[in-house]
Amino acid sequence: MKILHTSDWHIGKRLGRHDRMAEFRNVLGEVGSIADDREVDLVLVSGDVWDRPIPPMDALTLGLETLLRLAERRPVVAVAGNHDSAELFEALAPLLRPRGVHLIGDIRRPGEGGLLGPDVLGVPVVVAGFPFLREGRVVDFMLEAGEWYRAYADKVAAITRAYNEALIVAAGADAVPILMAHFMVGGVKIDRAAPRGERELHMGDAYAATAQSIPAGPQYVAMGHIHAPQAVPGAPVPAHYAGSLLALDFGEAGEQKRVVIVDAEPGRLATTESVPLTKGRRLERVTGDWGSIEARADELASTFLDLTVKTSGTDLTLADRARATFPFVVKVRALRPESERRERLVKGHRSWHDLYADYYAREHSEAAPGELLALFGDVLEEATDAPA
Repeated sequence: MKILHTSDWHIGKRLGRHDRMAEFRNVLGEVGSIADDREVDLVLVSGDVWDRPIPPMDALTLGLETLLRLAERRPVVAVAGNHDSAELFEALAPLLRPRGVHLIGDIRRPGEGGLLGPDVLGVPVVVAGFPFLREGRVVDFMLEAGEWYRAYADKVAAITRAYNEALIVAAGADAVPILMAHFMVGGVKIDRAAPRGERELHMGDAYAATAQSIPAGPQYVAMGHIHAPQAVPGAPVPAHYAGSLLALDFGEAGEQKRVVIVDAEPGRLATTESVPLTKGRRLERVTGDWGSIEARADELASTFLDLTVKTSGTDLTLADRARATFPFVVKVRALRPESERRERLVKGHRSWHDLYADYYAREHSEAAPGELLALFGDVLEEATDAPA
C-alpha cells in the first residue's frame, strides 16, 4: 500500500505584513494532486494543520476543505500539533469521521481511540496517533503506570512504548503498523541563523525527546514539528519529518519542501520517496549596498526579502524606497560601519542635543542629519514633559 505523509501546514500564517493564503491554497492543491497521481491509499498529517489554535475563518475553511478533498479517495488521519487546538480537533472529529477524516486531538489510551485499525480506516494499516504533549499535561494511562513525574523525554518514550506494544498486537501479520507523532527528537538539523516557523517555546531542551522515543515496532514513523525535511536521527526504523509545506520564515529559506510517499506492506519495513513541492514564493536574505540590491529589482520582484543594506550613515528613506522597489520585502535593516573609537562620552556641560550629536558623529563618522536631530529633540521634549 502507498501512504502520503505530510505535516506542518500552518494554514493562516502570515509573513510580516504579507497574507499568504493564496500560497497555502496552491500548495495544498499540489498535495492533493500528488495523492491522486500516486494513487495513495492513506494520507497522514502529523500536526500543525493550522497556525493558530483558533484559526481565522478563511484558514479554517481551507484546512477543512483540503482534508475533505483528500478523503474523497482514501482515509485521512491527522493529529494535533503544538499550534493546533486539541479541543477544536475533538469538536470537529465526529463531524468529519463519517466522511473519512479522522482527527486525534487528545492523547488517548491505545484501546480508546489512540489506535485506528482496518475496521475504522478500511485499509490494512493500524495507525497510532500521538498528538503534541505539553510539558505540564497529565495523561491518564501514564498516571496508572506511575511514570508521570519524569523528565519530558521519559514521558514521551513511555507513551510511544505503550503505543508500540499495542501496535504490534493490533497489526498482527496482516496489517502495517504506523506511529504518527508530533514532537522533537534531539539532534535534528535546523538553521537557526534567522527566525523559523517553529514555535521557539516548544523547541528548547525541555521539549527534546531522544531517539529512544522512536520504537522498533512500527514499519514507518510519521513525524511532525520540525520544518526542515529530514530523517529522524538515530531512529531504529524508517522515520521522517515530512517538514512544512512552505518556507514559513527566513530560517527556512532554501529548504526544499516535500511530501513523503511511503511504500509499505505487512511484514517488512517501509521504503520512502521524497516528492518535492513547487508552489509558494521563494524567500531570500540579501545583503549589499542599495545600488547593487536595486539592480536586482526584476530578479527579486516576486521574492519575499530580508534586506540588509550597507550604508555610510542613517538613511531615513531606506524603508520607504525598499517597499516601493520590492513588493514583497518583509524586513529592511541598515548596516552602518563600526566606529573605530569606543571611549565613553561624558555629558559634562553639553546639552543632551549636543551629546547625541557627538555620539552620532562618533558612531557613524559623519554629522547627524538635521531631520534625525529634530526627531531626537521631539522625543527628548516628550520624555521630559511626561508625568512621573
